[in-house]
Amino acid sequence: MTNRNLLSTAIVAVSIFASSCSMLGGKNNSGNALPNDGQLHGASTEAKWIPTRPIGMVYVPPGTFHMGPSDEDMNYSFTARNKSVSISGFWMDATEITNNEYRQFTNWVRDSIAAKLMGYIKTGTDGNEYVDWTKAKTIKWADKGTIEKIDAMIVTPDNRIFGKKEIDATKIKFKSEVFDYKAAAQNKDATIPRSAFILKKEIMVYPDTLCWVRDFAYSYNEPMSKKYFSHSAFGNYPVVGVNWKQATAFCEWRSIYLNSFLESKKRTTESDFRLPTEAQWEYAARGGRSQVQFPWGGPYLRNKKGCLLANFKPGRGNYPEDGGFYTVRADAYWPNDFGLYNMAGNVAEWTSSLYYEGGYNFQHDMNPDIRWNAKDSDPPRMKRKVLRGGSWKDVGHYLETSTRCYEYQDTAKSYIGFRCVIDLPTQPIRRR
Repeated sequence: MTNRNLLSTAIVAVSIFASSCSMLGGKNNSGNALPNDGQLHGASTEAKWIPTRPIGMVYVPPGTFHMGPSDEDMNYSFTARNKSVSISGFWMDATEITNNEYRQFTNWVRDSIAAKLMGYIKTGTDGNEYVDWTKAKTIKWADKGTIEKIDAMIVTPDNRIFGKKEIDATKIKFKSEVFDYKAAAQNKDATIPRSAFILKKEIMVYPDTLCWVRDFAYSYNEPMSKKYFSHSAFGNYPVVGVNWKQATAFCEWRSIYLNSFLESKKRTTESDFRLPTEAQWEYAARGGRSQVQFPWGGPYLRNKKGCLLANFKPGRGNYPEDGGFYTVRADAYWPNDFGLYNMAGNVAEWTSSLYYEGGYNFQHDMNPDIRWNAKDSDPPRMKRKVLRGGSWKDVGHYLETSTRCYEYQDTAKSYIGFRCVIDLPTQPIRRR
């Protein structure tokens, strides 16, 4: 190569570099345009971030506590060994998810399916089709024309009572799409395609109202089966009859619902809502008191006046003594020191954790967690999920902050509900 060619190549390279410098852009951390001075200023995202305080949630600050029994293990099961663990801060629902809150989810799924059947869809800027919620909100469910258009959602003639056309609950399904981060983390050399870690499935969303009858043999509970989820009198009571899969689907929908709104306002999206881990739940239930037996801090189920402090099965079965024959309002009784209601009694609560007898022995002491995305083909043992808190039909032992038990993820009960958590960005530390 001649010197003239070398010179030409150098001139071209300098020209490209100069032109690329002139194209420097973006915004700094204050949202202002970056100055073209060749210095490092930092580039922020285009979306605005405004600190969010989720409605109905309270902040559980980070801390360390002794996870495990605060009293004798009366069952001698030795499935909960005492150990010191640290938990990062998170937001948690102050109450269990109520019938009204869960109904917002079922109505959203129902309306989205109906909107597609009625042609209320629009094409987005990305070329995908989306529900036109402006029109979907105008659906008149009592109109005969509407019923004819959504016939695919209606129970078949042989399943109708007095010919009444009702929504078929088995056809109201949420299309779930989640990314399996645990599995993807093992793909260190990126040889497995991303699609292999995307889990897609359809989940029926309506609660199993027949659980009130199924759970108790030779017991008359049909009124609760008929009215508990549908009657407005129970609107602020905890939702039950929801299995673990439905609870996680609710969390997924809640995340989509929030982030869709934030994106429409060109704001930064937030973390996903999810079920709490077993360790997070116990830490939150203790309310900042490391060795307490119950969320209210004392070792007794009654206060000094003799009043019961939670909704459970007192004595030999005096169900109405605590003020509720079955469940009570989700905000009944006094909250614990974190502001969380009914962390003991009312309904037991799903967690995200796999139930494994020896799990405490090998879990990390920083945000301990053990999960397993069980498939339908997995053995029942792998489908056990940790339950915490005890319920309206349980004796006092199950109300203790350290008591753990389990239920299968595809099982719905009249005494199991849930609440959500979300990991929002850490707020600035205030110096005193």
